[in-house]
Amino acid sequence: MNVGISFDGLRARGVAMDAAGKIVARAEPRELTGSAGVIEEIFRTTNSDDLESLGLAYADPDPGTWDWPTIEKQNGREIPVQCISSGNASVLAEMWYGAGRGARDVIAFSVGRSVSAGIVSNGQLLMGAHKVASSVAWLSLNPVEREDYKKIGCLEAEAAAPGIVKRLVWRVRSGDPSKVVDDAGGSLTNVTLEGVLTGAREGDGVAISVIRDTVRYLAMAVSNIAAVVDPEVIVLGGILQSANDLLLEPIRQECARRMPKAIQDRVRIEASPLGADAPAMGAARFAAGGTQLPDA
Repeated sequence: MNVGISFDGLRARGVAMDAAGKIVARAEPRELTGSAGVIEEIFRTTNSDDLESLGLAYADPDPGTWDWPTIEKQNGREIPVQCISSGNASVLAEMWYGAGRGARDVIAFSVGRSVSAGIVSNGQLLMGAHKVASSVAWLSLNPVEREDYKKIGCLEAEAAAPGIVKRLVWRVRSGDPSKVVDDAGGSLTNVTLEGVLTGAREGDGVAISVIRDTVRYLAMAVSNIAAVVDPEVIVLGGILQSANDLLLEPIRQECARRMPKAIQDRVRIEASPLGADAPAMGAARFAAGGTQLPDA
């Protein structure tokens, strides 16, 4: 059995997978500052005999920011822990179980509280000299210099969930009325990403404008990576998958305007079939075989 734990901000979720890649236990997302609760929930629903061959890995958008433990203790056993970026975990999951199966050149791109990506090029996972390749949160897509760009990266500041909310709040503060704020009880601090998405679905002009700008940022990022990698498949996860009714087709259209024709005519842009489990599934796969990819 292999266990993958994925982190998005201070939220964590986990899956346990058997040798065939079937999820045998799941820990739903929760707010926490470590992995203990998720791991305990998984072990409550699994056979203790599985501990004999256990592999465990964490996936985080920026694993370099955590003081990761190298050992977890469960049922009296010390279990070695491996770490991988969320983007690389997601692309591993897509290659083994998702929309990337059978392909040799794949981009997995995801948006949540952070923005992450993983790249497989010619059947090789792109890790980089310092194992931080595909740090797409830092893609520079606006020539303006801002303090939040310096702290978390331009793309993340603009297009991750907190950035989307922030841009709507700025619009309202500048004088544009929005039903999203009314639905949040009139409080700007209560505005959420789900509120912005709901507002866009219900025709709120400010929410629609914010989502349209978000699509442009994300499509620029995806197109820039695609122009370098020339992928067969681009898999979109996180809110790009869960809100694909709002985002998928507009991103496809924006990418078609920005990609080289030779790529746009051939590449597939798809929502992840794995949903929110993708990073945890990829971490479990990483625990089982490192960066090993399935045979083409």
